[in-house]
Amino acid sequence: MSKRDFYEVLGVNRDASEEDIKKAYRKLAMKYHPDRNPDNAKAEAQFKEAKEAYEILSDSDKRAAYDRYGHAGVDPSHGGGPGGPGFGGMGGGFSDAFGDIFGDLFGGGGGRARQGGVYRGADLRYNLEIGLEEAARGTETQIRIPTMETCGTCKGSGAKPGTSPTTCGTCGGQGQVRMQQGFFSIQQTCPACHGSGTTIAHPCPDCGGAGRIKRHKTLAVKIPAGIDHGDRIRLAGEGEHGVAGGPPGDLYVVVQIRAHPVFERDGPDLHCEMPISFGVAALGGEIEIPTLDGHAKLKIPAETQTGQVFRLRGKGIKALRGSGHGDLMCHVVVETPVKLTEAQKELLRQLETSTRGSAMHNPRAKTFMDKVKDFFSAA
Repeated sequence: MSKRDFYEVLGVNRDASEEDIKKAYRKLAMKYHPDRNPDNAKAEAQFKEAKEAYEILSDSDKRAAYDRYGHAGVDPSHGGGPGGPGFGGMGGGFSDAFGDIFGDLFGGGGGRARQGGVYRGADLRYNLEIGLEEAARGTETQIRIPTMETCGTCKGSGAKPGTSPTTCGTCGGQGQVRMQQGFFSIQQTCPACHGSGTTIAHPCPDCGGAGRIKRHKTLAVKIPAGIDHGDRIRLAGEGEHGVAGGPPGDLYVVVQIRAHPVFERDGPDLHCEMPISFGVAALGGEIEIPTLDGHAKLKIPAETQTGQVFRLRGKGIKALRGSGHGDLMCHVVVETPVKLTEAQKELLRQLETSTRGSAMHNPRAKTFMDKVKDFFSAA
């Protein structure tokens, strides 16, 4: 089966810079790395393909030979390509770049076998749903999360108590082996110890040699006043435990705020819709409106129209950063009376008759009709 073009594998143009090539490889390595795709043969194959492409394109000499001769220019069976340079060991340039990339991806030693198989624990995410009142005032709650912890029986070594891991006989404890084919050499993870540099003859009965076991733990989480939907709270060191003594990851608690039956939130401000009667809208009056702290009085001026907004300063939510509070925006909706008696209907008929067509009593209707007349006269 013919190999794909290396530039196509990494998804970059042929004139891509070294930094672009490195970024493309980082992205693919993060996605297809075997540690993140256990028992996934397809992902492993894609990882190897990307690794090979990066190995060639990250080296200026190899890239030049590949650009000129294609795969034949970097195929060891062709002696380094027709007329091309012979390649010595590649342990320097590529090995260092590979380590740098995976050091970034997986934490201090990230995937470098010569670090003894030490890996930083994975970060965890927990979605926490709270109410609007809790978000406004702040609270403290407890969460229970699954996690991988260091095995107490073997203390993380993976070996049965009384025994210990032994140095891998295949790689001599380096975690990597070098394969030589003519002028071409490849350094790769040791197939016997999988990069740890040690082998376990007698696995721990509790963790099966993994060095970690699955547990659940309960944590207290402080929710600061003013937190908003989508905000994250970082609990350092509360993620999964590291491998072979590696540092633990972090836990990110992502806050999700439930919809409120009365209020809608917009940053520190709150909005609510308040129905008022026809009489209050026309004559004015005082109404009681809800707030997160109880109730407040709101004066409605005479001749209030639907859609008018009244601001109650400081009745919103405390800003997460700072000492100020947002406002409560009350949107007035004039409610049409229903289920009227005949006497009430008659009173409304009299009112309608006395105000019909009056620009003084119905200014918005008069303005609207003038606009309609202007529109049709212009047409």
